[in-house]
Amino acid sequence: MFRLLSFLIGYAFGCIQSAFITGKLVKGIDIRDHGSKNSGFTNANRVMGFKIGVWVFIADMAKAVLAFLVASWLFDGSGSFLNPDAANGLLPGVWAGLGVVLGHCFPVFMKFRGGKGISCTVGLVFMLDWRAAVIIYIIAIILILIFRYISLASLVITLLTPIFMAIFAYGWEVMIVTIVLAAIAWFMHRENIKLLLKGEERKFSFRKKET
Repeated sequence: MFRLLSFLIGYAFGCIQSAFITGKLVKGIDIRDHGSKNSGFTNANRVMGFKIGVWVFIADMAKAVLAFLVASWLFDGSGSFLNPDAANGLLPGVWAGLGVVLGHCFPVFMKFRGGKGISCTVGLVFMLDWRAAVIIYIIAIILILIFRYISLASLVITLLTPIFMAIFAYGWEVMIVTIVLAAIAWFMHRENIKLLLKGEERKFSFRKKET
C-alpha cells in the first residue's frame, strides 16, 4: 500500500508545472503554445530566457526531492541524507519519484500535456545516491558543453541511472523503477532522437533566449 500512496504523493507534486505557472505569471503566456510546446526546462529556456529556464529546472528538480522526502518520512524510508537503516529503504522515495515524473509528463489538470521529466529525474537521482548523481551530472554537463544537446544529455542521464543503481548494488525493485523511468524518458524524447539521428536537433544556448 505504501508504494501506491508514495506514487500518488509524487504524482501530486509532479502536476505542479513550474514552466506553465512561470509563463503565466511572468510572461503572460501559455508555454505550451510556444517553441516546442513543451512545459519543461529546455522550452522555458528557449522561449523565456536562460534565467527563467534555470528557475524552472530548479523548481522541477525540487519537486522530486520534496516528494522523496515526504514519502520517506511517512513510510519509514531512507535516502542519501536520511536514515540508512530505515525499514523500507529507498522504496517510498523511488515510487514517489516515479509518480513525480509521470505527473510532470502527464499532469491531469493540464489535459496530460506537461514536460519530459528530466529535471525531476535529476532530483530523484540525487536523493537515491549522491555518488551516482555526481558522476552522472558531470557526464551530462560535459556532453552539453561539447555537443550542446540537452536531449542527448537527458537520454544519457536516464540510461546511466539504472546502471549505477546496479553498480552500487541496490535492490531489484529500485532497478525496475529506474528502468521504467528511462523508458519513459526515451519515449518522451522520441522526436528528439529522430532529430539527433538526422543531425537536425536544436542546440542549447546560454543566450537570453533562442531564436
